[in-house]
Amino acid sequence: MVKGHEMKAAYYQGKRTITIGPCNVEPPKAGEVRLNVAYCGICGTDLHIFHGQMDKRVKIPQVMGHEMSGEVAELGPGVKGFAVGDRVVVRPLWPCGVCAACRSGYSHVCYRLKFLGIDTSGAFQGSWTVPAHTLHRLPTGVSMELAALVEPTAVACHDVRIAQLRPGEAAVVIGGGPIGMLIALVARDRGARVLISEVNPYRLSLASGLGLEVLDARSEDLPPRVESWTAQAGADVVFEVSGSPAGVEVMTKLPRAGGRIVPVAIFSEPQKVDLFRFFWREMKLLGARVYQEEDFERAIALVASGKLPLEKLISARFSLEQLGAALEQMESGGQAMKILINCSG
Repeated sequence: MVKGHEMKAAYYQGKRTITIGPCNVEPPKAGEVRLNVAYCGICGTDLHIFHGQMDKRVKIPQVMGHEMSGEVAELGPGVKGFAVGDRVVVRPLWPCGVCAACRSGYSHVCYRLKFLGIDTSGAFQGSWTVPAHTLHRLPTGVSMELAALVEPTAVACHDVRIAQLRPGEAAVVIGGGPIGMLIALVARDRGARVLISEVNPYRLSLASGLGLEVLDARSEDLPPRVESWTAQAGADVVFEVSGSPAGVEVMTKLPRAGGRIVPVAIFSEPQKVDLFRFFWREMKLLGARVYQEEDFERAIALVASGKLPLEKLISARFSLEQLGAALEQMESGGQAMKILINCSG
């Protein structure tokens, strides 16, 4: 176990600057738990923060990170159900509990939702104190590295569940980044036929190596391929994960009559959507944001089962001191899928 005074934290200082300094080891208050962080994956949101796109939301110096695995180090007063030494992951949502969304069972889209690692201190540090209600226990035998993929896998589980995807259905995933790849794998595990469209050669090769059917959008038009792939019927479900105007433009051209579209990517600007296609084929648009408790439990079960080739999605591992370099590698695209940061030293 790393001693508290030796623990480090990575601080975003603005202007693409990361500094390493002592970790602020916070004793847990009532209802809180202090964790020793093992690994934390880099998320696209972390990259947005690094680029300065969220400076109005974060509090500089900001400790980012939420795709983590770790171990319970200390329990605050009143915490039950966990013990020091428990291996856990964090579902990094802190809803208010009283707004209309929370009262209606939609606390994951709480009107005053705090996201840990953005609106609070995050997991790119050796010690992290969080509300106990965010914890999920890990089964025996799950490695801490793979456990750091539970959070993004939960995103995919939520998206696939919201899509009401059924075995035998045809699902198209537009965009083969980490979330798109995980959606494709979870959809395949659900028993669906999956086609993933991507432009990055590394991602295309990786998806093909995982046994997924792929389309190189640089050289092939997606709608005709989907038509032939589905015997002219159209896809049952389309997941838009690219976050590109081109992805939004093509997504309405792909579903069958009564088909479903799930926009997963986050768009900072309004996009033009072909509403005539929704009318013409009576399609459904299904919003999906983050995850709920059942999605996290499903993700943990999938990671523990070994059914998903998650280890092949880990493209690099860096120390906490190398977080800045890791963010720069991720922003360059190329041969990067999921990058893990070792926070334990």
